Amino acid sequence: MSIRIHAIHRYPVKGLSAQEMDAVDLAPGLGLPHDRRFAILHGATGFDPTAPSWKPKSNFLMLMRDEKLATLETSFDADTCQLTISRGGKPVARGRIDTPTGRMLIDQFLGAYMAGSAAPGPYKITEAPGHMFSDIQEKAVSLINLASVKDIERVANAPIDPRRFRGNLLLEGLEPWAENGWVGKRLTIGGVELEIFKTITRCAATEVNPVTADRDVNMLKVLRTGFGHVLCGVYARVLTAGRVARGDGVAVGE
Repeated sequence: MSIRIHAIHRYPVKGLSAQEMDAVDLAPGLGLPHDRRFAILHGATGFDPTAPSWKPKSNFLMLMRDEKLATLETSFDADTCQLTISRGGKPVARGRIDTPTGRMLIDQFLGAYMAGSAAPGPYKITEAPGHMFSDIQEKAVSLINLASVKDIERVANAPIDPRRFRGNLLLEGLEPWAENGWVGKRLTIGGVELEIFKTITRCAATEVNPVTADRDVNMLKVLRTGFGHVLCGVYARVLTAGRVARGDGVAVGE
C-alpha cells in the first residue's frame, strides 16, 4: 500500500478541538494556516501578546493540565474569525475572536466553565499576529503514522483515538514506527517538499480521551513499556509552497 494522507487537522485555538480539512495551502517556514493561531492565557501566564516570544505550554490552558477542555467541540470560520464552542452538540458560546467584543464573549464562557481549574483565572483568548502557539519554538507541521497508533492500541489493549496526538497530517500505508527513521529526510506531498527535523516527545496530554475528557490511558507508561520510548509522530518544516489534500501520496526521499 502506498503512503497517503488519511486526514488533515488544524487546531485554531491551542488546547481546543481539531478542525478537519480536505486540503490546505502550505508556505515555506510556516505551519498550517491558522493552526495554533490563538491560545487561552491564564492568570499566571508570562506571555505578552504585544511582544510575543515562544513560551512553554504551561503558560496557556492545555489538555495536559486542563482535561475538561476536551469536552468542548469547536468550529472556527477562518474568513470571519468566528469561534463557536459547543458541548454535547449544543452551542454554548460564540464570538469573533479577532475583535475585543467577540473575545470577551468567549472569555466569559471560559471563566465560568473552567472555574476551579488548577490554572488560575482570568482566562483570556489571545493572538499575536505572526506568532504560532506551538509546543516547540519552530513553526512546523506535525505528522502522525496511523500504523504506529494501531501498534499502541495493541500494547494498551484499548482503542486509541489518533486525535490524542493532535497531529496535522495523519498518514496511512506505513509500517509502524517507520516515521522515527525519517529525521533528516525530505518528503514530497502533492508537489510540496517538507523536511523532517524532529521526533515528537509525548506528554500526559495524551492520557486524555478527546471525546470523553477522561484520563483513561497511561500513555507514557504504555509507550515506555511497549516500545522503550515516549515518541509518537514527527515534526516537518515546509520547504516549498503548494497545496496538499486528503488522499495525496507521500514520497520519502533522502
